[in-house]
Amino acid sequence: MLTIAWDVDDVLNNFISDWYKMKWTVENPNSKIKFEELKDNPPHKSLGITKLDFLKSLDEFRVTEEFQNIPPKQEILDWFKKYGNLARHIALTAVPLAHAGLSANWVIKYFGSWIRSFNFVPSYREAHDIHYYDNSKGEFLDWFKNVDIFVEDNETNFNDAEAIGIKGFLVNKPWNSNDKNIMEVLEELTNFILDKK
Repeated sequence: MLTIAWDVDDVLNNFISDWYKMKWTVENPNSKIKFEELKDNPPHKSLGITKLDFLKSLDEFRVTEEFQNIPPKQEILDWFKKYGNLARHIALTAVPLAHAGLSANWVIKYFGSWIRSFNFVPSYREAHDIHYYDNSKGEFLDWFKNVDIFVEDNETNFNDAEAIGIKGFLVNKPWNSNDKNIMEVLEELTNFILDKK
């Protein structure tokens, strides 16, 4: 059975979009930038703030009740309900150590029927003096050696996975080059799995 690694933020959910609507626009009502214009990842330059301020805002959003209740991406949840039994599933996300438990809780709450393993590469934060086994998701996947498919929104992570022989599926976001909508991506994913059976 194939194993699929799923990114969490902006793949299983719409994290940055929800942060933008629930936090950024509320705190910056005069901001003229639209979500679709956030072409860089992270998008701090597009927003006209420092990377540190952007990450601080994301971290503040993660500890809110709003974050714990952001819904999963409906198309992804529907896909799991229909096709989740065709593969094994793990989560692989980049999240600060202080908030990894919140992310894991969210994943299990919505996808625990299928995703049984939560893995993370700690996102760097100055306040965290921790050991880093891996500096990227690509390094984690190369060490893990048991993932056949990687579903991701970050093009660098997608390319790193493909470079070590893992089939990647890139979920469309303003900051990547994929122009296929989520339904097209999920159809390709389904066909790939069925072709391997």
